[in-house]
Amino acid sequence: MKYPLSLQRALLLATTCILVQQSGHALAQDSADSAPMVGTRPAMSALTPQPVTAALRDQTGAPNAETQGTVAELMQMIRDGKLSELRTTYNGSYGASLFFYAQDMTYYVALFQDKHFWRVIKTQDSGRADALYANFVQQTAQLADVEIRRTQLQAQKAYIQDVIALSEDRARRLQADLDVARAQQARVNEYQRQTQDEAVALRAEKEKAQAQLRQLQNEVMQLQRQTESGLPASK
Repeated sequence: MKYPLSLQRALLLATTCILVQQSGHALAQDSADSAPMVGTRPAMSALTPQPVTAALRDQTGAPNAETQGTVAELMQMIRDGKLSELRTTYNGSYGASLFFYAQDMTYYVALFQDKHFWRVIKTQDSGRADALYANFVQQTAQLADVEIRRTQLQAQKAYIQDVIALSEDRARRLQADLDVARAQQARVNEYQRQTQDEAVALRAEKEKAQAQLRQLQNEVMQLQRQTESGLPASK
């Protein structure tokens, strides 16, 4: 079933408003940063300690000195080039890394976000290091979920806005074509009316002229007969 152009535009705008509202609710829950673009990951040596947050505080509200100390220790060892990076996983702007210090068989498991180390745990138990790394990777997936959805919603919103712009442009073009067609149709109708009126008038004038011609022909014949009256008929 085809709907009028005005109804199609109304339906499109209504659908767009619903999608944008849904996007707005999701965006309100997201952080200010989007997922980083490919190739913009910070180098490990460029990471700094995460500003003190609730995640790095103990129950008394004071900064966790042990965690902060391990972060500083890891950063120094990275700068000194003493560690081997065994594994790193990224999810959005969040990441988890497993480092190994071969000299004393020590593992460093790090959780970071954007350009900041968030949490670092040091252990000489390889099994525990793997378990911690797997846990941190799972955390990055959970933490990045909203960020990833935000990136997707931004793309969807931009796409919808592009579709709206294209649809509005097409609607303007179609409306312009329709206006031209209606104006042309009105001119054609007027031309047809004028032509019909002229045809009627011409028909009446033709009939009048034919009647006049017949009358003149009769007069000519009568005059011809009168002129030839008394003369021998032509053989």
